[in-house]
Amino acid sequence: MDITKTSEATCDVIVIGGGTGGYSAALRAAALGLDVVLAERDKVGGTCLHRGCIPSKAMLHAAELVDGIAEARERWGVKATLEEVDWPALVATRDDIVHRNHKGVEAHLAHAGVRVVRGSARLTGVRGAHIEGAGDFIARRGIVLATGSRPRTLPGLTPDGRRVVTSDDALFAPGLPKSVLVLGGGAIGVEYASFHRSMGADVTLVEAADRLVPLEDAEVSRHLTRGLKKRGINVQVGARLLDPEVLDDGVRARVRAARGEIRVVEAERLLVAVGRTPVTDGLELVAAGLRTDERGFLAPADWDRLETAVPGIHVVGDLLPPPSLGLAHASFAEGLLVAETLAGVPSAPVDYAAVPRVTYSSPQTAAVGLSEAEARARGHEVDVNTMPLTAVAKGMVHGRGGMVKVVTEADGGRVLGVHLVGPNVSEMIAESQLIVGWDAEPSDVARHVHPHPTLSEAVGETFLTFAGRGLHQQ
Repeated sequence: MDITKTSEATCDVIVIGGGTGGYSAALRAAALGLDVVLAERDKVGGTCLHRGCIPSKAMLHAAELVDGIAEARERWGVKATLEEVDWPALVATRDDIVHRNHKGVEAHLAHAGVRVVRGSARLTGVRGAHIEGAGDFIARRGIVLATGSRPRTLPGLTPDGRRVVTSDDALFAPGLPKSVLVLGGGAIGVEYASFHRSMGADVTLVEAADRLVPLEDAEVSRHLTRGLKKRGINVQVGARLLDPEVLDDGVRARVRAARGEIRVVEAERLLVAVGRTPVTDGLELVAAGLRTDERGFLAPADWDRLETAVPGIHVVGDLLPPPSLGLAHASFAEGLLVAETLAGVPSAPVDYAAVPRVTYSSPQTAAVGLSEAEARARGHEVDVNTMPLTAVAKGMVHGRGGMVKVVTEADGGRVLGVHLVGPNVSEMIAESQLIVGWDAEPSDVARHVHPHPTLSEAVGETFLTFAGRGLHQQ
């Protein structure tokens, strides 16, 4: 139900923001019998659906197809060639996928009876909100804040959607550039570097930290960097971008490498992927007695309920500081938790350690739980087993390297973390989510048989070795 004006002044729950965290909270609350008003100033689905997760993964799938043509020709003797990439056709397919998902979310909300109000919202008190064009609303149960985030940018360098772009507009810039300078080696930067390389661009990837995806296990970073370099991406870690300059036909910047040497890089496009910042402007948090921290996050007073210091006001998604992950699937879980809390239904807190993290580049990375360094820093005595994917037959078939790394408590204790690099590992991590989330021990996993030949065998073999029953791992 989509309305622009209503005389109804009360409801059970007001949700401000219709991204993944907001609409999941609205759907679950409505399913539990609550009267829900959802305020969204743009389109339901948020950044993930319209500018992030869905369109970017659609484009990365197209990139996989392009890479497959090269592999067919160079490795398998299939004499295929790539005539060209029809950019308008590719974009049309991407946009159709986004459109159908958007219509699906709208239909789900309407079927659930959620009142979707188009317009910006601001708080008017601990239970009240004013929605532009619709008036004032009072929530009997509570308010859910789910206003999301926007990309961070470089001081003095304004994105123009053509030469300087952010992750929100990179996919919507005109055409395919012949060269790209990517600033930021987190998941977003790595994915966009991978996509543009698949599409034939010369790519330079600059990361200030000493390794890519610095929040992941160090071995994940090493394998990922090796895979990207093998594909021809110029990876610069421990590097700084100096004096970026916008030209008529692109950008120019000096890059200071880790050892201090400086070289000039010119590219048709500069893609800034240095993180995201919470959006709270116009929300009038002060009207409800709330304020953000120095980084702009709205930290809950009760993480088990994601409830702020003001009872009845909850927060989900990118407004949350760590340990929340800023991931769409984490915000789904947060939305469910908050809705059930408002409905008085018992709900387990979100276990962020058991939420998978995935980078959809080529090669992909996927992980759940603690890295080896994190586990040791927390005082665990650990055992570690690492196995290359090429140690199993299906890994040889793919021929793209990769690895499985498992971190456990010493002497057969519970599994603390699982880390994967390689083809299709985004589809393999769900098993490990259960292993970590249910505090399984290696002997528990080793009892279960993995199908042969698959990449998942490498996960199974790793646990067999832990349990003293190894077959193919030396």
